Amino acid sequence: MNNERGRLINVGYRMLGSYSDAEDAASEALVRWYRLTEAERNAIDVPAAWLTRVVSRICLDVLASARVRREKYVGQWLPEPISGLGADNVTATDPADRVAQQESVTMALLVVLESLTPAQRVAFVLHDAFAVPFDEIATVLDRSPAACRQLASAARTQVHSRRSSADPREHDRVVRAFAAASGGGDIASLVSLLAPDVTLISDGGGVVSAARNPVVGSDRVARFIRGVAEKSRALEWSIESVNGLSGIVARSNRVVVGVMGFATSNGSVSDVWIVLNPDKLRHWR
Repeated sequence: MNNERGRLINVGYRMLGSYSDAEDAASEALVRWYRLTEAERNAIDVPAAWLTRVVSRICLDVLASARVRREKYVGQWLPEPISGLGADNVTATDPADRVAQQESVTMALLVVLESLTPAQRVAFVLHDAFAVPFDEIATVLDRSPAACRQLASAARTQVHSRRSSADPREHDRVVRAFAAASGGGDIASLVSLLAPDVTLISDGGGVVSAARNPVVGSDRVARFIRGVAEKSRALEWSIESVNGLSGIVARSNRVVVGVMGFATSNGSVSDVWIVLNPDKLRHWR
């Protein structure tokens, strides 16, 4: 069941945006499996499908309560970043499905998914990322297959309207240029890499200092970044894979203290997400 636990965490992470919560959901699903009698387990034709349904229902409940919890969250809330993608985060064997799973874990998509209703998010993740048929999704959401199809379609429309995308190589080029300009002396070079309406969000969770509100606009974001760079010269900065795309990781004495993800489009940075909350960085340690 170790392989199943990893797969369930993958499903849960995309639904919840929190690796820690996804681990808890996967563990709970497996506990429910082992609580079944041997006869009950033998009566289940596809254990993996059963576990997917159970973890999805658990995530649905967590999503419903998460909105209340996040209203009390100090400052801005961002998804918990993960290092790279790794084999454990992409389980599909079909090339098209693998691409869908890879794209479904980017910071840009996870941020957009936060704007969906719990039912929309579950339907979208199960169908678009894991190719679960709508007949099975219907058993999770307790709705008709047609209704689940509509939920996924509405989610897909919202995702495509709000998510920016770029070729990973172009994304890497822009992020590296951004990193170089951030530490340079010419703020104009940094501004030139930012979209006019670029938005920066930082998440300290009330544990460490972070901007309480989004920073919007190329000039304001550039000055914010330069201020952070000036105050953090003692940190070690490196370009690393963050949720499958190039990002920036900051370390102090080899301990990760900040992870920066980006959305890029048309050769410029359109969004910057800085996760500083140590509770969301434990997997980087």
